[in-house]
Amino acid sequence: MTNICVAALQLPLGGDEQSNIYAVSGLVAEAAEQGAQIILPPELFAGPYFCKIEDEALFALAQPVGESAPVLAMQKLAKQYGVAIPASFFERDGPHHYNSIAMIDPDGEIMGVYRKSHIPDGPGYEEKFYFRPGNTGFKTWDVCGTRIGVGICWDQWYPETARAMALMGAEILFYPTAIGSEPYDADLDTSRMWRRAMQGHAVSNCMPVVASNRIGIETEGNGDQAFYGHSFITNEWGDLVAAYGSDETGVLVETFDLEEARKHRAGMGFFRDRRPELYGRLAEDK
Repeated sequence: MTNICVAALQLPLGGDEQSNIYAVSGLVAEAAEQGAQIILPPELFAGPYFCKIEDEALFALAQPVGESAPVLAMQKLAKQYGVAIPASFFERDGPHHYNSIAMIDPDGEIMGVYRKSHIPDGPGYEEKFYFRPGNTGFKTWDVCGTRIGVGICWDQWYPETARAMALMGAEILFYPTAIGSEPYDADLDTSRMWRRAMQGHAVSNCMPVVASNRIGIETEGNGDQAFYGHSFITNEWGDLVAAYGSDETGVLVETFDLEEARKHRAGMGFFRDRRPELYGRLAEDK
């Protein structure tokens, strides 16, 4: 039996960088003390979600991976507790800027960087102003005796992302997120759709999914934006085995038997019965 213990963090992140990193660090420690081996903080956890507005002064928040304060802090914690952490950060690479993940192993070393592939652009989520589309392709990582795939927020709406990582050998999918209210429609609550989309990835790929989101009302920029939380962990059937609502702060921890999930994945036949020769239309931009 091959067990893996994973954790999702949920918390408000409207403070300054030092306060946010301190708060995330406390939850990482709490998750590690509960036995978590892979711990997922939310997207861009070092500060308020700055993409609500277009302001060129905010490019100063970006740092190279080796100089990023949130990455350096998570490296220290990963080594201290012997855990793996996909750490989200605003990356500067020469003249280019990305919404990125530094995959940190249990020795505190950076295994590599994944850059967000799908970049949203709309009221309250004007990410195309700040981020280039990622040039790394989808990535998977061998950590803690398994292989994981990590997408970033808007990536989670695309079944192609999940399936590509599954075909690359991922056995668990992780999605750090910053999502909440839609400024153009105060009555639109996407939290149910958000969860269902990723539960669908769990079902279609027969593997657990872990999603971390922020909570709270952030007032910076052009008006308030409420982040709705609802962080969760599903099993390979897409069932919610651990979940928060819209206002809890804390850690969700769950242990999976990967051998059991592999057995179910083989038995369902989703990968056996694929017909790649019929899927060419998916790669056509028209």
